Amino acid sequence: MLRKILTLSTAVCACLSVNAQSDSSKKASTVLSGSIDAYYRYSFSDAPTKTNNFTSFTNSQNSFELGMASFRVDHSLGKVSAVADIGFGRRAQEFSYNDAGSLAAIKQMYLSYAVTDHFKLTMGKWATHIGYELVDAPGNRNYSMSYGFSYGPFFHTGVKADISLGGKTAMMIGVANPTDQSTTTTSAKFILAQFSTASKDDKVKGYLNFQGGNGITQYNMVITGALSDQLGIAYDGSMQCLKSAGQSANWKSHALYFNYDPVSSLGFTLRQDYFDDRSVSPIGIGGKIYATTLSANIKNQNLTIIPEFRMDNSASDVFFKGASSTKTKSTMAFLIAAVYKF
Repeated sequence: MLRKILTLSTAVCACLSVNAQSDSSKKASTVLSGSIDAYYRYSFSDAPTKTNNFTSFTNSQNSFELGMASFRVDHSLGKVSAVADIGFGRRAQEFSYNDAGSLAAIKQMYLSYAVTDHFKLTMGKWATHIGYELVDAPGNRNYSMSYGFSYGPFFHTGVKADISLGGKTAMMIGVANPTDQSTTTTSAKFILAQFSTASKDDKVKGYLNFQGGNGITQYNMVITGALSDQLGIAYDGSMQCLKSAGQSANWKSHALYFNYDPVSSLGFTLRQDYFDDRSVSPIGIGGKIYATTLSANIKNQNLTIIPEFRMDNSASDVFFKGASSTKTKSTMAFLIAAVYKF
């Protein structure tokens, strides 16, 4: 057995050596990019010290807040590529909430090797494949986040394989640490998977996503469609099941996005968000929440100003009203954000 392992290792090293020699003559490419964002949020409830918010990144009330300063380096040389993506600010801290110190600033850091034109291996930490929204503000048309995004996952740390199945169809399979953990002392691992496809003109795209391990199973579907040059639609749906200590619970989310761009410098997005909570975490209310968010995207070159109105309605009294501990079923908030990418 040892001889077989040594023989296989020698063959792999020889193959990598040959590829490295052939890649050495190719020119390296390095791309720098980044973004910064900030916002102001005001909740119209009469609770001056309560944020009335159960979603990520906008947990403030009547305050100007820093979002995130993000810096990313993409480097490639032949078949090898590397990404270092770091962020500073509350958005980055909440994204890497299990990490501390400098590790919390690393949003993504991974190495990839293209074994063939149809097969690529990646190892490191990367933003999750599950869901429609992204941690980086420039990647979203709404500034506040949906419930489905907020309750995970955020990222994975492990190894994955991207496999092209021909045409517009591909799949990904991987093994990673438990969800949202850059490092772990447990032996538990999660299985990751994605199947993606698209129409020939790329106007319709679909993604079926999965993660499972350590008592958690989650299925997710994302579908996007371009109805015209000005009108687009997207759907993001998740169902997560948890089994722990002989008990089981689940939550599910659905979000619809309607995007309308009358001109290149102005766009509107209406998001209708539904979240059916389980009686244990994440929120622990055991009820349903509906959220309607209307955002405008006012663009001037790389700068986007996002004024946004949002209303959340719950089946039970979960939001605060007044300076006392009185609760209500609904809340409304306004925010305005500035997002710049470079």
